[in-house]
Amino acid sequence: MNAGWLYIVTNKPRGVLYTGVTSDLERRIWEHRNHIYRGFTDSYNCTRLVWYEDHGDITDAIYREKQMKHWKREWKIRLIEEMNPEWQDLYETIM
Repeated sequence: MNAGWLYIVTNKPRGVLYTGVTSDLERRIWEHRNHIYRGFTDSYNCTRLVWYEDHGDITDAIYREKQMKHWKREWKIRLIEEMNPEWQDLYETIM
């Protein structure tokens, strides 16, 4: 069983939201912060980790991500604010 993480990064509080999934959260957020790959998060400077969820199995994380991709923006904001009401960058807390 491979662990998985579902996460949301943004460029600023209540800014652009990007939902992703990974098996190594610390590494993946480091990649976002250092613009390692060109793409959506690089173009919109989504480097702030504002929400994450641990899954015991990567397939569970992928399934949940597919569900959340269809969510309304307001639902994602509510989810973030339940865990992180100040929209702090949580990267330091996962290291």
